[in-house]
Amino acid sequence: MSEESDMGKKMNKSNPNLIALVMRLKDASRTNEAPVWRDIAVRLEGPQSHWAEVNVGKLQRYAAENDVIVIPGKLLGAGELAKKLTVASYRSSGQAKDKVEKAGGTSVSIEELLAKHPKGSKIKLMG
Repeated sequence: MSEESDMGKKMNKSNPNLIALVMRLKDASRTNEAPVWRDIAVRLEGPQSHWAEVNVGKLQRYAAENDVIVIPGKLLGAGELAKKLTVASYRSSGQAKDKVEKAGGTSVSIEELLAKHPKGSKIKLMG
């Protein structure tokens, strides 16, 4: 029987870093009244096959200059990027990181973004 990802139910994950991140996101959501962090935590609790996989070309199409983007999954390197963005993802390919930084943006972890924007304001979720 599969387990649901509601509060109080056991999470079916074995990666201790992922479990700790999900707990920190949920705690930040409650503490700062920022539902965006809870949404990201719930998405990361789900199966990895359902996680977002976003190419930098999609960032080019849908993000505006200087946006702060969170990808609850993986950032991939297909496509080109010419906009300065701050992109946070659980994982990202080396090529994707290089493209974001070459465009003048920054690629950070979700934990780093949580520390910089605890209220979750002006953060866009993609994926």
